[in-house]
Amino acid sequence: MSDAIHSHSLSHVLKKLLAGGAAGCCAKTAVAPLDRIKILLQAHNHHYKHLGVISSLQQVKNKEGFFSLYKGNGVHMLRVFPYAAIQFTSFDLFKKGLRHIYRDGNVHLIRLTSGSLAGLTAVLFTYPLDVVRARLAFQVSGEHIYTGLVDAFRSITFHEGGIPALYRGMVPTLLGMVPYAGISFYSFETLKELCLKYFPQHFARSSNNNSDALVLITPAKIICGGFAGAIGQTLAYPLDVVRRRVQLSKMLPESHKYRRRWYQILIMVYKEDGVFRGLYRGMSINYMRGVPMYAVSFSMNETLKEKLGLDTSS
Repeated sequence: MSDAIHSHSLSHVLKKLLAGGAAGCCAKTAVAPLDRIKILLQAHNHHYKHLGVISSLQQVKNKEGFFSLYKGNGVHMLRVFPYAAIQFTSFDLFKKGLRHIYRDGNVHLIRLTSGSLAGLTAVLFTYPLDVVRARLAFQVSGEHIYTGLVDAFRSITFHEGGIPALYRGMVPTLLGMVPYAGISFYSFETLKELCLKYFPQHFARSSNNNSDALVLITPAKIICGGFAGAIGQTLAYPLDVVRRRVQLSKMLPESHKYRRRWYQILIMVYKEDGVFRGLYRGMSINYMRGVPMYAVSFSMNETLKEKLGLDTSS
């Protein structure tokens, strides 16, 4: 009996991991060109720092070719699948665990805490791949420093201080992840609950797994996911800028300026470039990529979980 329960539990978790990982890969691939432009703008690549989003997309395509818009995306998928799989699965597990511990706990606090913990867990497991992906995406054709994934890993660890170099920028990432993941998951779960509770005739249908249960229709999933992503990234974006500057410091002309603590870099960016051209540099493209990315990510995860026979209730 216990073996059967254990097997069912393991199968349940593996299905959650598969749904989350596949959802993340679909979402990131959909916005990969915008993701690369965001990195180039955030770190002020000298080829593109005076350009806007659309002109940068055109310039990259003309200068480096269409597929250069997906530079670093292959490496990104190696990170995104486990990242999204861990994040979505751990959110469900944390939420279930906290509900069990705090039976009379505030549901809003449980959702917010579960989202934050899920984001932190995913970052801790996959951060080195994010550093390498950022380095590869920042390269411009004709000025390559790394030949690929393995070369980037080897170069960073051998020439920049070993394994700790792969975790450069980790602190601002973790600090940014608390509001980013927490608010994103909280917003989605809350919007989902409101739609199911107050507007079922417009935004819901019967679940394929349980005719008595309601699930969001696809357009509602997309809308809720998009709003959730927009809210989370607005609050966390300045720390994302700091993270990118630190990750790419060895590739920037004034790399010595980034040998400081994360909050000193935050202040430096503000003093040198201000709010809109510094702390929120590339924010417009972040909305262009972040809103559809989260819309696809949350909606795909919900859809795949239903297809795999998993519970999709709030």
